[in-house]
Amino acid sequence: MTIYPLEGFVLKTFQSYKLLAATLAAVLAFTLLSACGDNGNGEGAKQGGDSPEKSGGVKELSLFIDAPWYPVKEWKGPIAEKITEKTGVKLNVTVATDDKQLPLMIASGDLPDLVFTYANINRMSDSKLSYPWNELIEKYAPDFKIDQTRIAIHTMDDGNFYTVRNSFATQEEMAQNKYSIGSDGNPGIAVREDILKELGNPPIQSLDDFTKVLGMVKEKYPDMVPLMMDKEWIEQYFLQQFGTEALLDGWYERDGKVDYAIRQPKMLDFFKFMNGLYRNGYILAENFAFANDQIDDQYVTSGKAFAHVYTVTTADSDNIKIKSNGGSFTFKMLPSALSKDAKVVSTGLGFAGTFITKKNKDPEASIKFIQYLASDEGKKLTMFGVEGEHWTWNDAGYPDLKYNPTDADFMNGNGIKWWYLYNDGVTEGMLSYVPGTQKTQALLETKAITAYKPALGLIQTQPDSKEKTIKTKIDEMIKNEKVKIYLAGSEEEAVAKYENMVKTAENMGLQELVDWANETYQKKKDLFE
Repeated sequence: MTIYPLEGFVLKTFQSYKLLAATLAAVLAFTLLSACGDNGNGEGAKQGGDSPEKSGGVKELSLFIDAPWYPVKEWKGPIAEKITEKTGVKLNVTVATDDKQLPLMIASGDLPDLVFTYANINRMSDSKLSYPWNELIEKYAPDFKIDQTRIAIHTMDDGNFYTVRNSFATQEEMAQNKYSIGSDGNPGIAVREDILKELGNPPIQSLDDFTKVLGMVKEKYPDMVPLMMDKEWIEQYFLQQFGTEALLDGWYERDGKVDYAIRQPKMLDFFKFMNGLYRNGYILAENFAFANDQIDDQYVTSGKAFAHVYTVTTADSDNIKIKSNGGSFTFKMLPSALSKDAKVVSTGLGFAGTFITKKNKDPEASIKFIQYLASDEGKKLTMFGVEGEHWTWNDAGYPDLKYNPTDADFMNGNGIKWWYLYNDGVTEGMLSYVPGTQKTQALLETKAITAYKPALGLIQTQPDSKEKTIKTKIDEMIKNEKVKIYLAGSEEEAVAKYENMVKTAENMGLQELVDWANETYQKKKDLFE
């Protein structure tokens, strides 16, 4: 945020006033806590003393973010400051250095007040490690209402729920909010507009159309890579076109029965298609072995590639980079559906959740902090920024943003979105609604072919279980074998390698895993009926 001289003076004056007020309030709070017999672990407040937000004092709590890639590292900026103003809670943030750090902390018992994680949801949902939210809500925040679907999804075998993941929405919620269109985490393909024009603007309305154009590019521009793929997004768009309903390590459902994705009937068609891309010279073998996810960007922005597989942000983000590099060409998105079979099945239960650990200094302040983030005001503040400064509400029912949500530097610098320790998929989905952008159009198209089956997301292997061991071994095998199928020298060889991959998985215990999954699914699906 730019601060002009007068604004700077006003801000400094305001901050001085706040400091004085906070000091006086802290003295008053200390007196009140002493009178209530505070024992040093927050019990005084529980006995009737004023909570931080009422007394004006600031309660400092430690937060561990179990995500080494997380783009915000400190509790600072306009969003964090506004949340502290509203809740009386300030967070001392630590971001994980690697994915082993939290498991080691759990083993040693050295946990902070709060933990935010996506990879260790089941592990942290343990009464030895975390407070059940339901108990804290009943005791300290009885007016904190969470809908039954979210409670059901997160309730463990002991009858408690210890968190609620962010980024989740039901099919009904998404249907009722037409401006909630999803997130960046959806696949997409963009193509060079200038080259398409030079080729006579051939239509691309099907996968056959697309492959024909790739052939034209290869013939007319032999030094150009027809199709470049981000290493993390190689399969998703094409799986979507074949309607396979799942990634290679996921579950799909037919007539109430569950099976593993590699046995989905349309999966062989997908593998044949990918192998055809390679055998026709439209993709590079080395694309499957890129060391990082920047190499594809370098091909694209330097003009060495015609099409780019990434996410729904592909065209918008590529065009920004190309322009900043002095380039004059642009990309445009292909339709999200290039076949009559195109389908997206959302099995997501949300992304990450916040846990209030048994080491927490003030469980009351913590659950009330989460309650604020779960309010309409809190969700909008977290996801869009400060109202009036970063956005205004459009009468049609969506936020008019005063910034570009694809500008990562601005988003990260202001902490917009990233303090979504509690939020939902509806609010997050509105962050993507920016009329006139290619990303918005791609997400609208994706939403039109999306079905929701969250019960499939509840088929989760437990840590150290037999099912976990089987699934891990099968997934590692698939990861290695799939590239051999893509790079097979003939379609016959690709088919043989695919059939061998499925047979190998079955020899590793796939049917036992599928039987367990069906038993789990039958128990869990009633939660959504």
